[in-house]
Amino acid sequence: MTDQVLLRLREVNRSVVDTTDPMAVQAEVVRIYRTMFRDSDALVVKRAFGWALLCFSGKYHGYQAVDAGYHDLEHTLQGTLCLARLLEGRDQSGVLPRIKANVFELSLLAILFHDTGYLKEVGDDEGTGAKYTMIHVDRSVGFAGEFLREQGLAAGDITSIQQMIRCTGVNVDLKAIPFQDDLIRLAGFALGTADLVGQMAAADYPEKLPILYEEFAESAAFNGGWSANFGPFDSALHLMSQTNDFFRYYVRPKLEDDLDRLHLFLATPYPDGENAYLDAIQRNLARITEIVAAGSVGEQ
Repeated sequence: MTDQVLLRLREVNRSVVDTTDPMAVQAEVVRIYRTMFRDSDALVVKRAFGWALLCFSGKYHGYQAVDAGYHDLEHTLQGTLCLARLLEGRDQSGVLPRIKANVFELSLLAILFHDTGYLKEVGDDEGTGAKYTMIHVDRSVGFAGEFLREQGLAAGDITSIQQMIRCTGVNVDLKAIPFQDDLIRLAGFALGTADLVGQMAAADYPEKLPILYEEFAESAAFNGGWSANFGPFDSALHLMSQTNDFFRYYVRPKLEDDLDRLHLFLATPYPDGENAYLDAIQRNLARITEIVAAGSVGEQ
């Protein structure tokens, strides 16, 4: 079998993972982990997913199940799958230094917990977790620290995870994050990349933008007005009309200039081959343009 055929089979296999199914995403991440680290125990991956499911389902003491419509468990799973594929692509490219197993494990925990700031505490019954949009990164950092300390993780590992989570902030100054070493920095940038690319490449991204608008609107109402980072938007259609510019003037430069072009490791082969994620984003942007031109998002 030729290398090109193997690459195509790998791409087809990667395209069929159902991100509404945590076990399907877990299985793919386990496969990637075992491919990259043949002598390591994939139990750490399964444990990480178990912890995330515990928290998002409302079974962690003191917290309710996630109730944000856009930043839900599937959103987290989309980013998680993208992150694992990116790290696999980098590993297969042979670029040095190679990612170590413990760094992969920490980055997995970081992406799984990066939006736990949307979780509400028991007794917090006003609205949904979307009201915390403006401060969700800080809340995620705090929640991850609280939960992972209870699980017995080392203080240094928790700090690394929290630094990675901070890479998902909208206007974060990445240069100001005191990464413990270059591999942690790399993993943080990979997480920031996966968070952006994973959601925008999702097959239902255009249909979910009205839900994102509702989250932003709830946050604005709860906080006494729109934030410069999340609006202002007059309607879901208004938000959608800005999405192409959001990609062109924010996401693309961030990927290219700030996050060290790590999205190229999603290409097969690296760096100039077909990039299924970027191709999916372009298809989504074209669909959004059509929806905006029609002048109605419908009842999506």
